[in-house]
Amino acid sequence: MGCWKQEKTNTWTFPTLILCLYGFFYMMKPSEPFLTPYLTGPDKNLTTDEVTNQILPVWTYSYLALLFPVFLLTDYMRYKPVLLLQGISLIITWLLLLFAQGVVAMQVVEFFYGMVTATEVAYYAYIYSVVSTQHYQRVTSYCRSVTLVAATVAAMLGQLLVSLAHVSYFYLNAITLASVSLAFLCSLFLPMPQKSMFFHRKDASEPLPGPDKAAAPGASHRPSSCQEEKSCHAAASGPTPQQQAGNAGPHSPTLRVLLQLSKDLRDCYSSRKLLYWSLWWALATAGFNQVVNYIQVLWDFRAPSHSSAVYNGAVEAIATFLITSFLVQYMKINWDNFGELALGVFSAIDAGCLFVMHFSTNIWACYAGYLIFKACYMLLLTIA
Repeated sequence: MGCWKQEKTNTWTFPTLILCLYGFFYMMKPSEPFLTPYLTGPDKNLTTDEVTNQILPVWTYSYLALLFPVFLLTDYMRYKPVLLLQGISLIITWLLLLFAQGVVAMQVVEFFYGMVTATEVAYYAYIYSVVSTQHYQRVTSYCRSVTLVAATVAAMLGQLLVSLAHVSYFYLNAITLASVSLAFLCSLFLPMPQKSMFFHRKDASEPLPGPDKAAAPGASHRPSSCQEEKSCHAAASGPTPQQQAGNAGPHSPTLRVLLQLSKDLRDCYSSRKLLYWSLWWALATAGFNQVVNYIQVLWDFRAPSHSSAVYNGAVEAIATFLITSFLVQYMKINWDNFGELALGVFSAIDAGCLFVMHFSTNIWACYAGYLIFKACYMLLLTIA
């Protein structure tokens, strides 16, 4: 019996390896730092105004519209089908980027890329449904770090190919298509989880796992200290698992899930500290996404790609390389004491970087501002 339990706990390696391979190929997109030069160049021949006002906003609104439905669908479908959907959306995105023409076609591209980003929740939540709680910290670090490494390698590869080999943006997109296709193939080998956070809970059939296990799937979207807060709250006044199952019994599955979700939110955000971090997370992520979405337009305005050397890939590579999950994991800093201070200081630095990028007419000042902005954001995200 003991040997069987040991073998069961060791099964974390296979899904973690496959998911890391998926994450690597999914983030291995050397063409991404050069999207705006590609769209405004001879391949697509779009104007900067069309890219800024008609194409890029589609991603913002599609991402917003899809985020919550995809979140519920991810839990209901138990993660893997949504990862497959993400892989298919990636392939469609780059097929259209390569072979479609016109504003409408590029708007469709942005819609599917909105689907890609909305389904990222499946990548970060999947692993917690197939490994035991003792491996959560390790697999979280692996899955996050591999995406940062892949993004760094992809950006640097793209820059080297453009600057040294004079490879066209079209072929960079072809390389990206091959990479995301490999990611889709990797997702086919992922084991199908038997549980999820809300729709497929196992509260009624086994003792409720610790708060870490219940909260982990959302770890990439809210502060991890929420787990400790929920633990204290549950110990003081929370119902037993049997009471929860009994109370949820009369309701339909959908209503039961909504009630459980509202209860988890209420328990989690009863802490003012967690509420502050979560509000920062939501606002900072929204602002960061907008900056990343339009930063290439700013760079192209400051130094037009048709007449200037483009170093977008190098800037993205350096910005991503500055902060990794492993770096902050081993920093001996008590974030409980200095977390709010770091939040205020680095947020102020980010705001200053935005002002510098807006008012400066020098492309190198814009590059430097973006480097600091992204590094500070990623640092705070890892701390949170």
